[in-house]
Amino acid sequence: RSFPMHSTYTTDTKSREENKKTIESLYSLSVDIKKIRRLKEWVLLQEVAYVKEIAGVLQEMGADETAVANVLERCPEAILHTPAEVNSQRALWQLVCQNEKQLIKLIEQFPESFFTIEHHENQKANILFFQELGLKNNIITRFLTSAPNIFYNPVEKNKTMIETLQRNYLSLGGSDANMKIWILKLLSQNPFILLNSSTAIQENLEFLQKNGFTDQEVLHLLSKLKGFIFQLTPATMQKSMLFSKNVFKCNDQDLKQLVLTCPALLYYSVPVLEERLEGLLKEGISVAQIRETPMVLELTTQIIQYRIKKLSALGYDIKSGTLESLNGTKKDFEVSYGKIQSKKERPIFNPVAPISIED
Repeated sequence: RSFPMHSTYTTDTKSREENKKTIESLYSLSVDIKKIRRLKEWVLLQEVAYVKEIAGVLQEMGADETAVANVLERCPEAILHTPAEVNSQRALWQLVCQNEKQLIKLIEQFPESFFTIEHHENQKANILFFQELGLKNNIITRFLTSAPNIFYNPVEKNKTMIETLQRNYLSLGGSDANMKIWILKLLSQNPFILLNSSTAIQENLEFLQKNGFTDQEVLHLLSKLKGFIFQLTPATMQKSMLFSKNVFKCNDQDLKQLVLTCPALLYYSVPVLEERLEGLLKEGISVAQIRETPMVLELTTQIIQYRIKKLSALGYDIKSGTLESLNGTKKDFEVSYGKIQSKKERPIFNPVAPISIED
């Protein structure tokens, strides 16, 4: 993520020289200055920097010399913030961190997220809103590090998005009793849902309803796709559905059942579906087999090739059977593989059965 430029910052490297004091201070902290020059030289050109002060704040939180150097190498723009700004951010993150030990660990892992402090008031308002909503602090810290953009929104926008989701959940037949759990689960799975617009949500739900999906089925798709459906458009969904309809040569009703079984048919773009389908066909798998177990299209071509290779080594012919053994998560596959392996290794006779001996 690019660092927002303040009006006092400049990237004009021709007319400026490196700040010697900054260089010396970084050098004394064992920071790799060559790395900063290569990635973000503009930081070294600024007239004002707070190297020792920011290092001091990090050390106060428990960071050792190596950790301080790593943070400043990965996020050198940290030294352009005042100690007061960084301490304000520190107090903000402490609202959701168990202690400073956890906080410094997060800063070491995600320095860019921590040192983006331009939206301080929005960040604070959103943290408090998420807490009121019922999200646990460990989920909020995950959002701060992996989806920091959602905190830059004005809190009113996030509230509006949550209200839109709640309204649609109820209109699709969801119950008041389950609504809070549904919303919290959806947010935990996909916080980026908050970056969408209310209009986009409405358009996507209407598209599904116009294509014959019942309210209950739409709710099923929302939960199955973990909210990622809102990052699509009616046009992309239409193209993906048309592709599947042509490939599997099915009518509208059959297509709907295929999508309900494998929502990836709706989610993935045509080029992705094409590539995965071709990969399966090259392995000698038929379209009929894929239609029977469409979930295999959720897997990348590389994963499919790896799994087929492992099964073939056991003498299992994927072309003549179902694709169930290829399916699922890594854990699911290991279970299937283990069963096939143990079946192959099992002796053809029962060693504990009594032996019949003729007189």
